[in-house]
Amino acid sequence: MTSSTPEIVEPRYLNRELAWLEFNSRVLDQADDPDMKLLERAKFLAITGSNLDEFVMVRVGSLKLQGSSGTGRRDPAGLTATEQLRAVALRCHRHVKRQYKILLEDIQPRLGERHVTRVDLEQCSDRVEAAAARHFRDDVVAVLSPQALHDRRFPMLPGLGLHLCVELRGVAELAPQNTPKIKRSDEADDDGSEKEFEPQFAVIPLGRTLPRIVPLPIDKHHGDKHPSGAHENSFHYVLLEDLVSHFVSEFFPGREVVQCKPFRITRNADVELREDGAGDLLGGMEEVLESRRLSDVVRLEMDASASDAIRNYLMESFYVDPDYVFQIEGPLDLTYLFGLHAIKGFDSLRDEPWPPQRSPAIDPAEPMFSSIAAGDIMLLHPYETFDPVVRLIEEAATDPDVLAVKQILYRTSRDSPIVAALKRAAERGKYVTAIVELKARFDEARNIEWAREMEQSGVQVIYGIRGLKTHAKVCIIVRREPQGLVRYVHFGTGNYNEVTANLYGDVSILTKDETLGTDATMFFNAVTGASQPQPLQQLAIAPLTLRRTILEMIRGETERSKQGQKAEIVAKLNALVDTEVIESLYEASQAGVKIRLNVRGVCCLRPGIPGLSESIEVVSIVDRFLEHARVFYFRHGGDSMLFISSADWMPRNLDRRVELLVPVLDSAISKRLRESLQMYFRDNQNAWSMQPDGSYKRIVASKKQKPFRVQEALYRKTVENIRQIKQSSRLVFEAHRPGD
Repeated sequence: MTSSTPEIVEPRYLNRELAWLEFNSRVLDQADDPDMKLLERAKFLAITGSNLDEFVMVRVGSLKLQGSSGTGRRDPAGLTATEQLRAVALRCHRHVKRQYKILLEDIQPRLGERHVTRVDLEQCSDRVEAAAARHFRDDVVAVLSPQALHDRRFPMLPGLGLHLCVELRGVAELAPQNTPKIKRSDEADDDGSEKEFEPQFAVIPLGRTLPRIVPLPIDKHHGDKHPSGAHENSFHYVLLEDLVSHFVSEFFPGREVVQCKPFRITRNADVELREDGAGDLLGGMEEVLESRRLSDVVRLEMDASASDAIRNYLMESFYVDPDYVFQIEGPLDLTYLFGLHAIKGFDSLRDEPWPPQRSPAIDPAEPMFSSIAAGDIMLLHPYETFDPVVRLIEEAATDPDVLAVKQILYRTSRDSPIVAALKRAAERGKYVTAIVELKARFDEARNIEWAREMEQSGVQVIYGIRGLKTHAKVCIIVRREPQGLVRYVHFGTGNYNEVTANLYGDVSILTKDETLGTDATMFFNAVTGASQPQPLQQLAIAPLTLRRTILEMIRGETERSKQGQKAEIVAKLNALVDTEVIESLYEASQAGVKIRLNVRGVCCLRPGIPGLSESIEVVSIVDRFLEHARVFYFRHGGDSMLFISSADWMPRNLDRRVELLVPVLDSAISKRLRESLQMYFRDNQNAWSMQPDGSYKRIVASKKQKPFRVQEALYRKTVENIRQIKQSSRLVFEAHRPGD
């Protein structure tokens, strides 16, 4: 038992935004790991850039709106929006500085040593420059269009796009009369006084149709051998913005180009639909997309070598807070490194492939319905392939005994085979209902397109619930069988996206359990019918019963510990933010409950504080796959309770989204899932231990410990299971009989 008098801790919770930046710093540590393959390090650097883009769009955008409201409201950590914005800006600048130090001083030079070289067109050979010029004139000039800026107002530029700002001189009579004059210190009149000239600017949006990475021929003087002497592929390239900048004068004949520098803006994406005033949700969401396109600029990134004229012009044009102006020494938008990671011929610079394995519980020669009828099936993605889930829905589309398919779609792939299967099922006369969440941030446009296509095919499409996002992952297939109607159900922790299923760690459960099937149908029909759900036997739903269930399970462990029983909570989730859940965990810790939390991203709970949370351990795994599954274990007096869920422990998931908490009923599945959950606390290769102050320390194997990497262990175990099953299959000798 711990001390009954907790220390006074202020604050009791960590700030959510700073906790998220701490997570992105852990991702950046992967890019800074010299033991990792070079192109994998580049990929992690790209991930940190993409992560930061979304964070600034959404979280900084939200803080800007809160700050402008002037309410002075404080977050659970005690900070106002203005204080958070200041702290976030400082942390972001440090983060960006570290990103480019890693890129320019480490990864890029090392890639050059391995003949993946970013070419400087100012210093390349005539042969390479001529090839670059041909590409520019043949493939670029016809696509891009410069726009002169006569009234000091930019055209409506998209957020996160890459653009070039061009400072021009000459043809003064074309300059507008109200353009201010700027003195340049590098020019003087004959009498030594500074000249005045009228600065003129143009912008060249680079768009998204031209590839960012432009391959170039290899300079002969670079050679094509590895330092060891072994032959190796070479890949030389120039970035599109460098190519256009080098030849930019060809866009402005008769003008002198003073300078051409890339810049990038980030717009506020925290634009939500006011559903109380939206009679047509589809039309309302299209207005949201348009509002996001026109929203205020919350961040400006520009080349650090931009002139004072360009820098001042951009800052004044976009009205950006100086704290959120980033002058960057290096290529803007690090997501180009995703493309570099994918170049062919450099397998030695990438991780060994871990192709998803087929589940031994599924016979590829048998229908999915037969496999599920033989017993519940759990799939651990991406170690086990997501194909059975896709196959189940595809088979349902053509099976004459299937009467209905009901499914929730939150995020899907661009060419989703699941959406195609739902359309086929409807076209074949089956009763198909899809809840398409139009409010899934950044997937709104795609989901609107899918919704319209499915409606045209005869699918009954429901656009979620007013005031809530439908985030649950469930598919119900109703099939006529000799014993009557049978419900086959898929529950998951991840989206119905076969592409991200190869990258995200998630759990799928396939079952024909009658109680779960009945609960799932009642839940689904309540959502589509916008009615009050009836009490369910096994499932818990947010925003109605999921929070209560989680709190009851935590408090149950607390009471057992107070009574002298063993009590334990193990949870794996993406984020822990909700203060009511955190307080309940603090109370459980003070009662002596052993609590282990595997939280990938934001954790606002402070672990390890004497008298408050000393029995709480928090670890974070950042590795090849993005840990996405939500799995919760409660000892429950020895009668273990295990759940999977679509919901993190955040207010938005528990109160403002439609989510599911699903008990794991099959004993064999429960045992396997619990074993995998325990493995996450053995990792000593890519695991981080959270400290009471919110910082993280990397967990390092001691001299007595063997290296253990949970993702690798799960993959090797999956492969070994398949191998053993193949070995155990005996060859059956079948004799020919007379007359055969």
